[in-house]
Amino acid sequence: MMMKTLSRRALLIAACAVAAPALAHDYRVGDLVIDHPWARATVPGQKAGGAFLTIENRGGQADRLLSAAAPTERVGRTEMHSMRMEGNVMRMREIDAIDIPAGQTVTLKPGGLHLMFMGLTAPLKAGEKLPVVLTFERSGTITVEVHVQAASAASAKNPDGDSHHKH
Repeated sequence: MMMKTLSRRALLIAACAVAAPALAHDYRVGDLVIDHPWARATVPGQKAGGAFLTIENRGGQADRLLSAAAPTERVGRTEMHSMRMEGNVMRMREIDAIDIPAGQTVTLKPGGLHLMFMGLTAPLKAGEKLPVVLTFERSGTITVEVHVQAASAASAKNPDGDSHHKH
């Protein structure tokens, strides 16, 4: 009886260990933890879309996000952008890098820092996943899966921002 219980527990633990990475939506590279990469679905004809995520630096040294790249058959180019208010006008600008201070978390979100997919060849559809290669100055390179969410789901989850991108 004891052996059957142990065998079942071992089987359950092994199954959880195998399933956990498939359910995870965070990534680790060096001292960085990248959490919940996501994008809003786009509509036909829309040529740009934003992607968002959180980067936590658990190390003692600062790092920098130097670049992001999505597959070129889907995205003409991937840029890093900042958004800020200048007077009564929201300005979006391409930036060269995003600083990730030691021991801090940087959130890329609607209305702030974000990744921008320019020259979309097809709409981003809810439920799909888009691989994006992130390159950091210290920690190196990692590929994350950006989960595309329906616009209404993304808005409900992220009430603090808006992803309407205007240049």
